[in-house]
Amino acid sequence: MIEENEARRRILESLAPREGEEEVPLSLLCGRVLSRDLRARVDLPPADNSSVDGYALRAADISGASTDAPVRLPLAGSLPAGAAPGDPLPPGHCLRLYTGSFLPPGADAVLMQEDAAWSDGDLLVRRPLRPREHVRLRGEDLRARVLLLEAGERVSVRHLGVLAAAGHALVPVRPRPRVALIPTGRELQSPGDPLRPGAVYESNRVVLEVLCGRIGALPRPCPPVPDDTGAIAEALAQAAGDSDVLVTCGGVSVGDHDLVPDAIRAAGGSIAFHGVRMQPGKPFLLGWLGHRPVFGLPGNPVSAITTFMLLVRPALLHLQGARRLELPQRRGTLSVPLANGGDRPHYLRVRIDAQGTVEPVGLQGSHALRGLSLADGWVRVQPRETLPAAREVTVLFMEEIAPSLDPVLESGQAEHP
Repeated sequence: MIEENEARRRILESLAPREGEEEVPLSLLCGRVLSRDLRARVDLPPADNSSVDGYALRAADISGASTDAPVRLPLAGSLPAGAAPGDPLPPGHCLRLYTGSFLPPGADAVLMQEDAAWSDGDLLVRRPLRPREHVRLRGEDLRARVLLLEAGERVSVRHLGVLAAAGHALVPVRPRPRVALIPTGRELQSPGDPLRPGAVYESNRVVLEVLCGRIGALPRPCPPVPDDTGAIAEALAQAAGDSDVLVTCGGVSVGDHDLVPDAIRAAGGSIAFHGVRMQPGKPFLLGWLGHRPVFGLPGNPVSAITTFMLLVRPALLHLQGARRLELPQRRGTLSVPLANGGDRPHYLRVRIDAQGTVEPVGLQGSHALRGLSLADGWVRVQPRETLPAAREVTVLFMEEIAPSLDPVLESGQAEHP
């Protein structure tokens, strides 16, 4: 059995980011990892424009305007949003604008429509305006050629707007690692049909499929394989033909029917390590089938998801050349004590509210999915340690599967515990 930090180190050092790139549209970009730096192709805004509905004018023309002595400006025309500015604004005139309309040459301020008054067809201005008042300046948000995102950045939905506005339609990303998901166990039954005696509904595959997809990997779910060394070895060999990574669920503990290690060897592979000092997830293994890694996850659902998020997720991101592999995290304060009486670090499922109060949820057993469904993340408690109430702790967010990520969520950049 090895320490979890050693397991992560050995996994990452054994894998090299995949070569190549592909271009994808913005609608398919979330979760993907950029293969090149992205820079703005245009200024944003692309020209000086109005931030309100109103009237473009020259600030110098109304410098002496007051309630008692309003300045009269004849209307020179109208310029809707999306139209080219055209001729310069004649001195001593105004031009009807709308929110987003480009300012005509010569104009440097906008009078709000709500402040407009009229007399005999002329605009009456009763106060001076500052130059650039109610004007969005060209490039004030960003300038052309400014760096937007660096190679290795994992794209989030918050990036899409600026990429589109900056002129990007197709974006270069690293290729998606193809991940075969192979559940094992003759007791597994697909949800939907009446449960046969002795069976349980198989739940790991759908969760792992979604998790893979959301971090840019390409999941390839395989049908459940019975507890038979030859059948598992055949499934591994078949999946290796069109996958870059193999992930099994179940069959990695010490029982008579835990046959995945033997099946890897029977398929011509090897075991790099088997057993990690963590709870849940102790039976996790790393094997190899040719140059393809085989991640053996425990069958208990919470163990499978925990080891995937803490050990497999960073590996799949690393294969895509991602710069950040850590889970997001946030500091909070315990509402009750958290105790770990065992000899391994325990990842306890917790919920954190908007005020930063952290509390455990549900049963903490490796089989207990209800608690996981209520949790926002994990708090890692050291062996034989009790964290008292009111202690400040770090919550590692489940990210893609957390029920609620509040606005103060921080991107995890600290070293993993």
